[in-house]
Amino acid sequence: MKVLVVMPAYNEAGHIYNLIKEVKNYHFEILVIDDGSSDDTYNIAKGLEVNVMLNLRNQGKGASLIKGFKYALENDFEAVITMDADGQHQPQDLPLFLKAAEDKDVHIVIGNRMTEVKRMPLIRVATNKFMSWFISFMGRQRIPDTQCGLRLIKRKVLERIELKTSKFETESEILIKASRMGFKIRSIPIKSIYGEEKSRINPFSDTLRFFRLIYKWKKH
Repeated sequence: MKVLVVMPAYNEAGHIYNLIKEVKNYHFEILVIDDGSSDDTYNIAKGLEVNVMLNLRNQGKGASLIKGFKYALENDFEAVITMDADGQHQPQDLPLFLKAAEDKDVHIVIGNRMTEVKRMPLIRVATNKFMSWFISFMGRQRIPDTQCGLRLIKRKVLERIELKTSKFETESEILIKASRMGFKIRSIPIKSIYGEEKSRINPFSDTLRFFRLIYKWKKH
């Protein structure tokens, strides 16, 4: 399977060098989308001889993902793996996603961090549990960790889904729309690494933005 690893990155100069070096050990093609960073993220990634796109201003994680999906479709990739650039995802987990994707009936493979939450900040645990319940309800299939950014998405999904958002809620939009279209989503247990980095997700404003999306969707 020809797979592209898409890494949206915003001010991740402290993490992206080691992450790219480790992912390259698995011989994936990598695309970094620098979302208007003010640090050296772009130059570090470029120096590691991977494909890098640059947003001249910060557009949001969703906008970067959409650019990555478009690149994958235009270059005949069979699937993308989306991976956060902040060092929370372990490259050692990548083969697990390929293994799960061997099932032709599975269209999206998503990481599940909720089996081990000891090091996850409590606000994230609470937000993840609520959002996972709600998105599972909306999508009509159970997804225990809808907020996990480490996921494999097959080409068939990317070809059919039309995304309307550009921020963190894009990841939820993908799951709901794919589920409603009948695509099967499989969750696999992974571990995330939590250091002293601060999440750029605001549990309140980003959750509110998500519910605005649902409201607009319901009106149409």
